Amino acid sequence: QLAGRWFLVGMASHCGYLAEHSHRLEATAMTVTVLDEQSLDISTFRKLDGICWEIRQRYLPAQARGRFLLKGRGYGSKVDVVVGETDHSSYAILYYQKGRSISVKLYGRTSRVSDAVADKFEQRVRAVGLSEDVTYYFPTYGFCDSADKFHILD
Repeated sequence: QLAGRWFLVGMASHCGYLAEHSHRLEATAMTVTVLDEQSLDISTFRKLDGICWEIRQRYLPAQARGRFLLKGRGYGSKVDVVVGETDHSSYAILYYQKGRSISVKLYGRTSRVSDAVADKFEQRVRAVGLSEDVTYYFPTYGFCDSADKFHILD
């Protein structure tokens, strides 16, 4: 039910890169394809220095429904992904945990979500100990429809 196109609306994270470059956030969209055994193929489209990139990732199913594992390179680079809340038709709130660090992302089926959904997202952000000064909202225009370059993260 997560399959299809999603737009990154907001993100809360203590990520230093995000804080340092928050003035340069670019519109970001992803396409989710459900593969065999409930793995998800994630294709993220975003601009970097004016070039549209496609970043491919595979979310592997974890022990419980709505939980996935994103393997990175090297020891300790795995990310646990949890679908916290979604209605599948308009929004999804996902948690990403790497070690002790947690991020929360809000995706919408369109680049804007209702105030009620934005409020839910902000409540979820506060519930994991993050605050509005580490919450960022993404542009609602300038999306990439195709990629000039691509990168596969395994």
